[in-house]
Amino acid sequence: MTEDPAIQDRLFPDVRCFGCGPANEDGLRIKSYPASDLVVTARFTPWPQHDNGVGFLNGGIIATLLDCHSGAAAFHHAELRGWGPLPGAAFAYVTAGINVRYLRPAPLDATVDLVAEVREASEDQMSVGVRLEHDGKVRAEADALWKRWRPRA
Repeated sequence: MTEDPAIQDRLFPDVRCFGCGPANEDGLRIKSYPASDLVVTARFTPWPQHDNGVGFLNGGIIATLLDCHSGAAAFHHAELRGWGPLPGAAFAYVTAGINVRYLRPAPLDATVDLVAEVREASEDQMSVGVRLEHDGKVRAEADALWKRWRPRA
């Protein structure tokens, strides 16, 4: 990680998204950082409240982490390409779909790593691969599709 501000803090300081909104004190408040033009990384430490009932990280929390962190990759790449929000849109892109795969349990009592990579990008949409890792093993992964937010009248 870096000493520079997180992507979320820099681009959306007033957003209240449960997963990544810096302005949501009750949210997860993910902090993602650029590793390159296409890759962003983050670390997340679960809370006891994120228990799935048997001592591991809850699948819904994992899905939220993967969704929001993939968004950080999309927003970072969009910023570099000059693809800002269209008039009337709060964001340049929105989640159009996410396919999550749970590969093995994720710990509730340890920090996990998130890695997202933009695989394909056009001004209309982006495909992002994202994974949650711990102890050198992928615990969950997802393919996320982000589409241009085009406000409708």
